[in-house]
Amino acid sequence: MKKTGLFFTALTAALLSACSSQPGFEVEGEVADADGKMLYLEASAMRGILPLDSVRLKSSGSYRFRQPRPQSPEFYRLRIEGKVINFSADSTETIRIDAPYAHFSTAYTVEGSPNSAQIKELTLKQMKLQAEVDHLTAQVHAHRLGMDLFEDSIGRLFKNYRSEVAHRYIYPNPTTAAAYFALFQKVNNYLIFDPLNNREDNRVFAAVATSLNQQYPHADRSKNLYNIVIKGMKNTRTPSAQPVSPALEGKISETGIIDLALRDAKGDVRRLSDLKGKVVLLDFTVYQNAVSTPHNFLLNELYDKYKARGLEIYQVSLDADEHFWRTTASNLPWICVRDPRGIYSSSTTLYNIESLPAFFLINRKSELSARGETVKDLDAALRRLL
Repeated sequence: MKKTGLFFTALTAALLSACSSQPGFEVEGEVADADGKMLYLEASAMRGILPLDSVRLKSSGSYRFRQPRPQSPEFYRLRIEGKVINFSADSTETIRIDAPYAHFSTAYTVEGSPNSAQIKELTLKQMKLQAEVDHLTAQVHAHRLGMDLFEDSIGRLFKNYRSEVAHRYIYPNPTTAAAYFALFQKVNNYLIFDPLNNREDNRVFAAVATSLNQQYPHADRSKNLYNIVIKGMKNTRTPSAQPVSPALEGKISETGIIDLALRDAKGDVRRLSDLKGKVVLLDFTVYQNAVSTPHNFLLNELYDKYKARGLEIYQVSLDADEHFWRTTASNLPWICVRDPRGIYSSSTTLYNIESLPAFFLINRKSELSARGETVKDLDAALRRLL
């Protein structure tokens, strides 16, 4: 028995030695003031967060994890409770990450991985952007900021953010893990870059997809990114100009508005002209956009306030992802339809829409009363029509 036990002990030691001798990367460091806390190493894989290793920290706060070398750049994270540090590894590097427990996600330092250092910069920028969006949203909730100023401010924030990130982190080094990480940052749980519905954002995705496909053609992330770009290119391709049909021209003449007849999530055709007798807020939007949540919150406040007095919202989704639209639309109380032709549909051309979201006010006679960009106080404008 002793010989058998010694044999298995030796075999286990040999297997562990062989495993530890395989090429891999290490992440090590110290977490201050975290005595007794559990520190987890997790993989941020395409299919979700996967646990890899863990350690209970002692008074020194020191830790060390070792993992096999990834075949292409991959993403990982350190986690204590709900606090997370994102980093990447693509070789056999040793990455050192030191952090205080109290401000684990923001006050850490990273050495040995330029990509991980840039991921920290991007994470802090995204946190700042989210805080600014939250502040503007709170201002609207407190009725200290109008809808027009809110959406103008939100639009500028996202435009500036995308421009800075694209020209500082993505275009100069599109093959890096930091560039890939930047593509999938979110605010309000929506992508900041919207490759399926925005042509410029799709070009940013394409820059990274092209570079990764050349260097890591067999990697799952490269293939996934390529598929996203192709889908986005199809959706944002400008269609050839089409004349307005005689039937549509008749509707314009009859009702004073450009009629729309689109299907809702149940498959029923909903006509804009059928709402004659109500005050209608016609809204064009993309649900798969970071601005969508605060925009719909504002609409919901108005709908709850005025629906009993005859307000109806006819919201046209231009989302490329039909499933995403259906899931979102099922939670909204007003009329939600989708134009499957996307952002370059004839309806956006006829209504001369240049940016999203965009809305129009229609009076009880089905006459176009105002475009959103001319409305300074939406609440007051609705009261006048009602």
